[in-house]
Amino acid sequence: MPKHQDNNIHWVEGELRLAGMLDSRMIGLLEAIDQSGSINQAAKQVGLSYKGAWQILERANNGSPKNLINTATGGSKGGGTRLTDAGRALLNLFNRLEQQHQQFLAELNQRLAGDPDTILLLQRLVVKTSARNQLFGSIVAIKIGAVNAEVLVKLKGGEQVVVTTSLASLEQLNLKIGVDALLLINGTDITLTMDADYRRFMVGNRLSCRVIRIQQDEVNAEIMVLLPGGETLAVLITPQSLNDMAIETGQHLWAIFHDNAAILGVSQQS
Repeated sequence: MPKHQDNNIHWVEGELRLAGMLDSRMIGLLEAIDQSGSINQAAKQVGLSYKGAWQILERANNGSPKNLINTATGGSKGGGTRLTDAGRALLNLFNRLEQQHQQFLAELNQRLAGDPDTILLLQRLVVKTSARNQLFGSIVAIKIGAVNAEVLVKLKGGEQVVVTTSLASLEQLNLKIGVDALLLINGTDITLTMDADYRRFMVGNRLSCRVIRIQQDEVNAEIMVLLPGGETLAVLITPQSLNDMAIETGQHLWAIFHDNAAILGVSQQS
């Protein structure tokens, strides 16, 4: 069986729902009633209020040609709530279909695991990090120095970003030309300028961008800029800088940052 990049990730997920209203919560409530014989106890088991459980059951009963539960009070066998034959048949049907549903999802995920191009696309959608800015690209050059290495990453729009990393990280991450890379950049590490000559700022990276949104509070101003390749960057500056530069939506600027500002990561290989 082929393995996808992360065995904890289910690329395809879905919930089984019958007739638009019978879902896992409804079935879980029926199962709890079948086990406990009490709507009150069943509601507690599935995390519902007594009123909420009754509303679900009433809706299901109203939509079913036969009652799904019987509620008795007193008698030789005592009170309580039990599933009718129709309710138990529905419960068994759902459980059988749920098994087939999960098998179907497992087969879909297994097929995806053997498609590296699709997995690469999906991986980029599930990256979670505290860094607001994420840029994807591929490594096109590596220059090794005495202590550090300069890694050149080409973004999907053709722009190139230089990242300085230690030789130990170079080996640990197994960085090679052609490998897909992820760049994480904090918004406070990026500077916006109207000057095309970024060399006077003594930084390693300059990206052409256009302002698409501005949000301001008393502490910071967040400038959202669009790169030529379609990626966006969130840049944090002071309200004073926003006023001094007279930044406005649609304006062309340059986003500049040092080559040690970006954190470099790569996808784990199977």
